[in-house]
Amino acid sequence: MTGLNLIKGLHHNAYRCRDSEETRKFYEDFLGLPLVNAFEITETKTKRTTHVLHSFYRMADGSCLAFFEAPEQPFDFKVQHDFDLHIALEIPHDDLASWKAKGQAEGFEVRGIADHHMIDSIYFRDPNGYVIELTGKRPNHDDMMDPVKNDARGHLQRWQTNKLAGR
Repeated sequence: MTGLNLIKGLHHNAYRCRDSEETRKFYEDFLGLPLVNAFEITETKTKRTTHVLHSFYRMADGSCLAFFEAPEQPFDFKVQHDFDLHIALEIPHDDLASWKAKGQAEGFEVRGIADHHMIDSIYFRDPNGYVIELTGKRPNHDDMMDPVKNDARGHLQRWQTNKLAGR
């Protein structure tokens, strides 16, 4: 690519939240992601007055999950379906059972351990309705994520062809 640097990684993903403290309790107290920044936004870049709190929770690789609490701006919080939206966070595979037990002990909705062939996962729901997936890689993960070995482009092309043909 001329003139452009490669994307280095994820800095943060941002989502809306109902209540910043309720969200902090889940992400910091339960998941253990430290709150590393929070600041109020009182004016948009277009000079519109607003009142928003933007908070950031750091993961071990330095990337963050971030949230906006914007009480004056309507947002349809709903229980999300896994296929609509979920946040998948990697943990050591050996820790899956411990996280499942911790979630159950704290009264969270917990699903799994689900077998996804290359990873195994458990699922929680955060206070905003988002599905949080904790996933542990299996030994075959890297091979299964190698597009040379898994024919990712071919699967996508077949999907598109069959979808357009009504199959």
